[in-house]
Amino acid sequence: MKLHFHGAAQTVTGSQHLIEVNGFKLLLDCGLFQGRRKEAFELNRQGHAAPPRSIDAVVLSHAHIDHSGNLPSLTRAGFRGDVWATGATRDLCSLLLMDSAHIQQLDVAHVNKRRIRESRRPFEPLYTEQDVKETLRLFHALPYGRSREILPGVTLRFNDAGHMLGSAHVILDIDDREVGDHKRLVFSGDVGRENIPIIRDPEPISEGCDILLVESTYAGRSHPPYPESEALLERTVRDTIERGGVLLIPAFAVGRTQQIVYALHELHMAGRIPTLPVYVDSPLAVNATEVFRLHPETYDEEALALLEASDSPFRFKALHYVQSVAESRAINDVHGPAIIISASGMMENGRILHHLANRVSDPRNTILVSGWQAPNTLGRRIVDGESEVRIHGVTHPMRAHVEVITGFSGHADQQELEEWIGAMSRMPRLACVIHGEEDRARVFADGLRERFGIQETLVPAPGDELVI
Repeated sequence: MKLHFHGAAQTVTGSQHLIEVNGFKLLLDCGLFQGRRKEAFELNRQGHAAPPRSIDAVVLSHAHIDHSGNLPSLTRAGFRGDVWATGATRDLCSLLLMDSAHIQQLDVAHVNKRRIRESRRPFEPLYTEQDVKETLRLFHALPYGRSREILPGVTLRFNDAGHMLGSAHVILDIDDREVGDHKRLVFSGDVGRENIPIIRDPEPISEGCDILLVESTYAGRSHPPYPESEALLERTVRDTIERGGVLLIPAFAVGRTQQIVYALHELHMAGRIPTLPVYVDSPLAVNATEVFRLHPETYDEEALALLEASDSPFRFKALHYVQSVAESRAINDVHGPAIIISASGMMENGRILHHLANRVSDPRNTILVSGWQAPNTLGRRIVDGESEVRIHGVTHPMRAHVEVITGFSGHADQQELEEWIGAMSRMPRLACVIHGEEDRARVFADGLRERFGIQETLVPAPGDELVI
């Protein structure tokens, strides 16, 4: 058996790992690289982990674009195998991949304006909406806890990863017929957190494994307890109201937006924040929220109780879901206290940009950052406290207040990752630390070896091949 690492290796984005066994090729995740637009554009055009026609199946841990977003490109290049995911992941991918196709086309159109002026050959988009439709036909849904042989000698099971709706730990029981050996490989996907609202806690893999591919996004860091973050959200809302300002919350359309809406709902029902207009200005987030409403089987007990007490955890008085461009522009005329939640979470594209352009220079307003910001993104520059920011080619002085809440993160921190691994009754003999910044991943790998006695820990680089 061979393992190949092609993305999320010594970096956080572009998850893609290839397994070769029994003459078959299985891809774990097929994500896009995200970050600085030019670099991501070039990385996403470097090709695939293997010739797409030679790949027999893909297993998705979850629907986030850095884990699923390259699938239509794979299909466009000839892949016709099976795509295995949970039902909620499949439903979210139908939205996210279509949105991604739209972004690919917009990005290429932007780049091609310059290339055409310079008499250079224009680019083609990575994929189109038709490629997404072809990809969605390849999906097969597998519920949590069910085992299914997906390739000869390879049996798949999903555990609830507690990271986002439909997210899964991937458990592969592999009979390596070439060497006559059985191995269990666990791919963590993104490990979630305990006691985060809406979705259930991460499910431990108590039986352990032989080979572990584990994420390390927040290795070396600690999140505050969720109640502290909810209290900070409450305080930020009240402080912004007192200044007569608007609270801008850039949020990922899938997962983070629903978490924040849920938290505001709870605060509103408890009387901890006054009634004020709340706008969710992202068509993708609006549609994704409908998918959340379709999957109450993934909810934790608290969310189910809220569902019983109201029509939906994602609807309450003064909450407005915005779809049309005209409705979005009309929010520019809102001057009293209000909350605007809009994508993208890293402030690189989407409707959040025009809200920021209109409001970052007003000291009455607040920008609330609730997720990890990649280097070289507008979100990272705002968090780093730059005095000026460029939005749509125009420089704006930064006078708005900036607050950062890390407790809404869907990623386990150092302690939570260690607790998840420590629940295994049988420690892996090999752990590959992936999906993290290189320096933190190396420290985390050393710690796993020392704390749990794992024989070998690696931090693979892009393109590395490992023979098991």
